[in-house]
Amino acid sequence: MFQVRIHGRGGQGVVSAAELLAVAAFIEGRYAQAFPSFGSERTGAPVVAFCRIDDKEIRLREPVAHPDALIIQDATLLHQVDLFSGVPPSAYVLINSTRTFDELGIGEFVRKLDPRRLCTVPPTDIALRHVGRPVPNVPLLGGFAAISGLLRLDSVCAAIREKFPTRIATANVAAATEAYDDMVKALAGESVHA
Repeated sequence: MFQVRIHGRGGQGVVSAAELLAVAAFIEGRYAQAFPSFGSERTGAPVVAFCRIDDKEIRLREPVAHPDALIIQDATLLHQVDLFSGVPPSAYVLINSTRTFDELGIGEFVRKLDPRRLCTVPPTDIALRHVGRPVPNVPLLGGFAAISGLLRLDSVCAAIREKFPTRIATANVAAATEAYDDMVKALAGESVHA
């Protein structure tokens, strides 16, 4: 079973991101579940959502304590919430930022993790360009598909098309695709446009 924990703030599409991952997994013929956990339901409050993906039925119903992937949609949470609790050295970590891990103040911690599974991505910039709103969830899913190989980009795009009306879906598919392409280039050691 592959488990994902997504952290962000209310209004950033954290819950939608987990749901989109689950739908993409269903499209690929897998089992999946997605669910949120939040206290105050107001914009800007810390929110966490979970997604599990497996090739067999999932009976587990508790929050993800030891994620295989950690997606952080808002880097301001890095020093406010214990985001790295239970994160094993083999986990994928994607952070919404243009800054390095050292600049974010977590360089010492991430040195314990596999550097091929760590990345910062500028999804807010990508979302502004394509969607016109600073919602980083969909570009982060494109980046996640590229770095993890867990889901195909076309499955993520199909999930987006199922969730959103055509115009919004088209913009979000473009954002996910750009983030995916940027991540593939970065993983290959090519420079990525700003």
